[in-house]
Amino acid sequence: MNKELVISSSEKEVQLALLEDKQLVELHKEKSGNRVQVGDIYIGRVKKIMSGLNAAFVEVDGEKDGFMHYLDLGPNYGSVSKYVKLAMNGDPSVKTLNGFKTEPILEKNGNLSNVLKVGQMVLAQVTKEPISTKGPKLSGDISFAGRYLVLTPFVSRISISQKIKGSEERGRLRRLLQSIKPEGFGVIVRTIAEGKGVAELDADLRYLLSQWELLTEGLKHVTSSQKLVSELNATSALLRDVLTDDFNTIYVDDEFIYNEVRQYIATIAPAKVDIVRHYKMETPIFEQFGVLRDIRRAFGKIVTIRSGVYLYIEHTEAMHVIDVNSGNHIKSGSGQEDTALQVNIESAKEIARQLRLRDMGGIVIVDFVDMQKAEHRKQLFDFMTEEMSHDKARHTILPLSKFGLMQITRQRVRPAVEVDVQEKCPFCDGTGTIKSSLVVVDEIESNLRYLCSSQNEKRLQIVVHPYVYAYLTKGLRSVRLKWMLKYRLRIGVKPSESYGLLDYKFFNASGDEISM
Repeated sequence: MNKELVISSSEKEVQLALLEDKQLVELHKEKSGNRVQVGDIYIGRVKKIMSGLNAAFVEVDGEKDGFMHYLDLGPNYGSVSKYVKLAMNGDPSVKTLNGFKTEPILEKNGNLSNVLKVGQMVLAQVTKEPISTKGPKLSGDISFAGRYLVLTPFVSRISISQKIKGSEERGRLRRLLQSIKPEGFGVIVRTIAEGKGVAELDADLRYLLSQWELLTEGLKHVTSSQKLVSELNATSALLRDVLTDDFNTIYVDDEFIYNEVRQYIATIAPAKVDIVRHYKMETPIFEQFGVLRDIRRAFGKIVTIRSGVYLYIEHTEAMHVIDVNSGNHIKSGSGQEDTALQVNIESAKEIARQLRLRDMGGIVIVDFVDMQKAEHRKQLFDFMTEEMSHDKARHTILPLSKFGLMQITRQRVRPAVEVDVQEKCPFCDGTGTIKSSLVVVDEIESNLRYLCSSQNEKRLQIVVHPYVYAYLTKGLRSVRLKWMLKYRLRIGVKPSESYGLLDYKFFNASGDEISM
């Protein structure tokens, strides 16, 4: 698989577009001055204890207090609390955890008010960023994520990713980590560590231990709630998690970020430094690589698939709802049931992409086209499971219900990515909004394909607004000419100033209007 990363920088934010085989599959945004992000470690102060929820609100370095449930404290909270007290008092023994005596495991059904008190200082790590009116979600189970390893203090266990299947490789990694892992720490071996040598794993481990030392030093000077260890920025964190051998190129349009990315890759994968390219052309980088067009097509309430099928996507506070519509889908199956299966399979592939692209989390309800045969419903469920296997976020997929609904739960860590694909209407001076003109051109082509394949039309005339007419006919290799060659159809385009910007009509060879 061909993977590319395109990074666009502006004063307000940095946008990262991940392309797989030239198709946009993930879009990440990092706003300038973002204070709280997943992975940050804070020393916070307990502000309020909610006995009914068995949870506490913890003041951290942000506008909203963090939320921590009793189960989020982690089984080793007693050891963490003891460590914080010793570190704040300047005890040098906690720097390496050599000889550190751990406390008993926390009870699963305990009461948080017996563990935390209002005003108490508590060590916490952000597991979910602030979403809507909710503050960040916090955990007392501290860990440090690297490229190959995850360091877990106070846990001596070595865990290996289940995606590493070979028993010999698992045994090799376990023996290797046992020989270099310091006392008092546990290690989780990530999938990308498969086949790596002791030098690479040891370097990653040393970096994670340096983060631990930074945390220990920071606790010596604590006077109030503050951040102790910062997670990598969005660019570096994404590279750490997704950079693999099939990554071809990274394009960056900002010189500072370009140098930063090269420097970071030099530390985690020196052999791949040369894949970083500094983009210097005048055309905006997202426009040059087709990312902007993909964004306009993929975001918004209605998402059109090339076959004529379209999805209606609605976001609410509690869940996301996706409705599958067959639209002008060309029926190539032997009957309604086969057509429904074909439509659902095409939709499932796009839905899996949309979940990654928009980073939709929580509960997702998908209303597929009804199918009567149990084997077709099973085939759709298996296909969706396979498509979602490429998604790194934890998720659960339930089989279709008798009403044709599929329920999906997906890990929600950050707010869902939302992109406004509406443009100001030039005819109402910005008082209303319309769909992007690029989307309308796609709709015209979709209808054109339908008329050519299903209605067997040989000659068509399209009447559009002069602005759209210019877009369709300009240049030697115009959009109109490409359509004529593609569909082997004589196509005429006529401008009409009486039409709205996004209005269009089709007329057959006899000059009669074709109702769509």
